[in-house]
Amino acid sequence: MRRVVVHWALMVGVALALAGCGLADSRSPVPEFMRNKAPDPPPPETPPDVKRLVREKLDSLFTAASNPRGVRVSPPLREEKGAGWTACVRAELTSVMGKPLGAETYRLIISGGVITDRRRDDDCASETYEPI
Repeated sequence: MRRVVVHWALMVGVALALAGCGLADSRSPVPEFMRNKAPDPPPPETPPDVKRLVREKLDSLFTAASNPRGVRVSPPLREEKGAGWTACVRAELTSVMGKPLGAETYRLIISGGVITDRRRDDDCASETYEPI
């Protein structure tokens, strides 16, 4: 019986020692040769086709009552922080009362080929725009 207990204790000890080998990730405080290799950064996304995205999602970007006219988009720019893209869209809009609002500008956040956010933005004045 004692022999069985000793064998089990040795097996558990060896298993714990071997399990500790898998804990040395790329940021652990062990020597360099014992660390796992840091993962490669994901490859950059290809620039999205902003004209097509806006054309397909025009009803979700602007309400139908706003009657968007003269819709123009800027070329996509890589986000400063993150892996997505940004672009600006400008259109002549009408208020719900039927009065013209003039040109309104929005910044689009695009990630994975999908428009994920739209924000009103006046910083897009320096962008060049193309009609969709």
